[in-house]
Amino acid sequence: MSEINEEVVRGGQGQVLNPETYRDSIGTMEQSGKRKWVFPKKPKGKYTNYRDLVSYTLLIIYFVIPFIKINGNPFFLLNVINGEYFIAGQPFYPQDFFILTLGAIASLIFIIVFTIAFGRIFCGWICPQTIFMESVFRKIEFWIEGDRNKQMRLERQEWNTEKIWKRTLKWSIYIIISLIITHVMFMYIVGYEKVFKIISEGPFENITNFIVMILFTATFYFVFAWFREQVCTLVCPYGRLQGVLIDKETINVFYDFKRGENRSKWRNGEDRKVTGKGDCIDCYQCVSVCPTGIDIRDGQQLECVNCTACIDACDEIMEKVGLPKGLIRYASEREIETGTPYKFTSRMKGFAAILILLIGFLGFLLSSRGDMEAKFIKPAGSTFFVREGKIINTYNYTFLNKTNNKKIVTIKVIEPAHAEINYSASSKIVVDRDKISKGTINISFPESQMNLSKQNITIGVYDLNGKLIDSYQTYFEGPFKLQIP
Repeated sequence: MSEINEEVVRGGQGQVLNPETYRDSIGTMEQSGKRKWVFPKKPKGKYTNYRDLVSYTLLIIYFVIPFIKINGNPFFLLNVINGEYFIAGQPFYPQDFFILTLGAIASLIFIIVFTIAFGRIFCGWICPQTIFMESVFRKIEFWIEGDRNKQMRLERQEWNTEKIWKRTLKWSIYIIISLIITHVMFMYIVGYEKVFKIISEGPFENITNFIVMILFTATFYFVFAWFREQVCTLVCPYGRLQGVLIDKETINVFYDFKRGENRSKWRNGEDRKVTGKGDCIDCYQCVSVCPTGIDIRDGQQLECVNCTACIDACDEIMEKVGLPKGLIRYASEREIETGTPYKFTSRMKGFAAILILLIGFLGFLLSSRGDMEAKFIKPAGSTFFVREGKIINTYNYTFLNKTNNKKIVTIKVIEPAHAEINYSASSKIVVDRDKISKGTINISFPESQMNLSKQNITIGVYDLNGKLIDSYQTYFEGPFKLQIP
């Protein structure tokens, strides 16, 4: 950490101390490359309370959604293995993959727009890594080992009885929570019924699933017990992406260097303006609470996840010494430098417009998605046959009911005229909700009307009210006829 009395260098990012080491080092790593363990102080304050509320709400949603069903369908399921997808209770199939792809693109653009406007608020408030780390695992650590100073003392002391039982208790709870997270995650893939079935049958009946769950549990445990903030600084690409997306108009957690410098220790009764001192009293509380181990006063850094812990810590100190709050706050760089209020830039408007158009198009695709998908395919190697002056072709049909209701349908040839259809079963076909129905039909056509050896044919699927649900165009084969000009 740079000494606080080093020369101040002002630039585009505000105030930077010892810039050569500041930009070329990571706050959680020694110069030798050894891991520097972060012991953040337990945060408290207005933003911490808001973040806790958001985190617990999202955690409840995460643990409850797998058990919610709409019309018998899972509320949310992404079974990539079996190609089953449910979003808000509506089934999606591989045939609807383009809709899911557009949804993923819309989500990506939303993140880009959100980052351009509001920086890494997603990281500090919504990201699962932050929520589980700060609102679950870190709170357990505070509960068992105490606050920052007690944790540092426990780390330095020998492996005595106190250290052994505290670490054993903490790690055991971490393993249990990692197991729970893994099982719930699998519920999003195969459904809670399947997960409970695997649990009841035991590992020897489901050895592959058991191994996969153990591997994911070990991964979660490794991430939250040891790797921690390095996921954000070394692995997650979003932190590096923000360097491309943010500009001087982006809202981020910023230190107001114009108001805070020159920083110096607090002296009771001193008029800091008269002595030329800034409002920063160099208490280091903003550094002590940072979960990624940075000094926010150095300027914007990729390690900063906008968790607002430094805002609460600084506001608490400002209140105690009688100085205005907001020395560290949500602001744009331009606002800090010039005092101009935040504004929605043309770049933000452009991305927002693209996002709105994409969401509108996605909504149109969802609303216009057919209730049923029908296909009529000629069996491999099959050909036509002639009977009583009619040419007959055989087709295998496949109906996919995409709705939550049972469908009773009939089949008719839309064009050409004179074609007749004969079911191999009954004239009405029942397709259960979210099911596939298969069968065979014969279509006959008068030989006298057959002018080409192969011609297009359109087959329609209708409901009981005569409404066209879906149509499919294929070809109809007949005997070759020599065309004489």
